[in-house]
Amino acid sequence: MRLLVLGGTHFVGRAVVETALARGDEVTTLNRGMSRPAATGTDSIIADRTDPEALRTALGDREWDAIIDTWSGAPRVVRDACGLLAGRAGHYGYVSSRSVHEWPMPIGADEHAPLVAGDPDGDDAEDYAAAKRGGELAALRAFGDRALLARAGLVLGPYENIGRLPWWLRRIERGGRVLAPGDPARPLQYIDARDLAAWMLVAAERGVGGAFNTVSRLGHTTMGELLATAVKTVGSDAELVWTPPEVIEEAGIGPWVELPIWLPDNAEFGGLISGDVSAAYNAGLTCRPVQETVADTWAWLQAEGDPHLRTDRPQVGLDPAKEKQALDRVV
Repeated sequence: MRLLVLGGTHFVGRAVVETALARGDEVTTLNRGMSRPAATGTDSIIADRTDPEALRTALGDREWDAIIDTWSGAPRVVRDACGLLAGRAGHYGYVSSRSVHEWPMPIGADEHAPLVAGDPDGDDAEDYAAAKRGGELAALRAFGDRALLARAGLVLGPYENIGRLPWWLRRIERGGRVLAPGDPARPLQYIDARDLAAWMLVAAERGVGGAFNTVSRLGHTTMGELLATAVKTVGSDAELVWTPPEVIEEAGIGPWVELPIWLPDNAEFGGLISGDVSAAYNAGLTCRPVQETVADTWAWLQAEGDPHLRTDRPQVGLDPAKEKQALDRVV
């Protein structure tokens, strides 16, 4: 398959490129060329896609079988790319987000749950949910049923530049008593970036279009299994101290950002990790065991060091002093 990846150097984009090359696809990447060198075996196009004329010049009159776009910014950038490529590719895969659903998401919601408003011509990326929805609408307007909207939830794995799993691994590496949030049996729903990449590539090959919740089934793992696997993988003397949600709240510690990955079991947050993913699984999605995701993420950190985190997302992780204050309350 002749594939164009818009991006291709970070996290999901890097996973897409590596997975596609391993499959034997003919891969072209388009990015600014400012962060990482192009992967060996790719045809690299250097251009700033936010400049419509630069994008037009860089793409020329080339054609591809499929495109995968990892853009996470102003929707009009997706619009511009789609406008240029709609007649030159048979498939457009857009890495979207379950955040496009109205908040709070209903427990067990599928792809038909209410959506936020989005503007495909918008130039504002401040509202992440609205920006992603605008990108979806831009893709749909240009490609119609040839557009695949992969609504990922929590994405983990090697190359993660948000820092959620890397933070936990580094915290566990320091050892000692580690604040482990809530109930260890709390089920998680996430996707390894490499599984997302593999599924999107197969979907492109098969011409699958439409919107899909692309995360694991609920209970694919638990918070307890994830952190216990991290302790075993890192090999530290860390002691997981399971801390009740009320203690965490009283200490002024927030979920998701200060305690990455974890969300309390309540009506506000419950829908984010309880989505109906039957459509994606029926379309071939598979998710690897948590042990593989944790081990490979740790191996990547050892090989390449801590990632350069995205500056458009909150910095994740818990201040050690704040953690100690909360742990002191746990008998």
